[in-house]
Amino acid sequence: MDIHMNYLAVLVAALANYLIATIWYAAIFGKVWKKLTGITDMKPAPLNIVLVLIGSFVLSFVLYHSIVFGNAYFKISGIGGGLMGGFFGWLGYIAPVTLSTKLYEKKPWGLWLLDNAFWLISLLIMGIILSLWM
Repeated sequence: MDIHMNYLAVLVAALANYLIATIWYAAIFGKVWKKLTGITDMKPAPLNIVLVLIGSFVLSFVLYHSIVFGNAYFKISGIGGGLMGGFFGWLGYIAPVTLSTKLYEKKPWGLWLLDNAFWLISLLIMGIILSLWM
């Protein structure tokens, strides 16, 4: 299978992920997140912001390939393919790993739900962006 990479789509998806995280954790659920984590200072260092953007780009890159392979396997494309890729990316990778971490670290279930709702929404939107720009 020949995969043609759309790096602009990957970059836009990474920026969307970062924007969604900013809105989710700062504007909408900032107080809840601080309470559940016990973190009081939410001022990231500039280096951390850069690392998060790089991590978002890598996540987009991996998700792009997952969507390409999933869409080829199921013979779908467009928004449906992006939603499917985003959902199964969350279900297959994010949810199990974070659940395992939650069980070992004994953090509140509310934090797991808050984080996983963010990842599900973010991956669905990223999936749509990536799938439409294939």
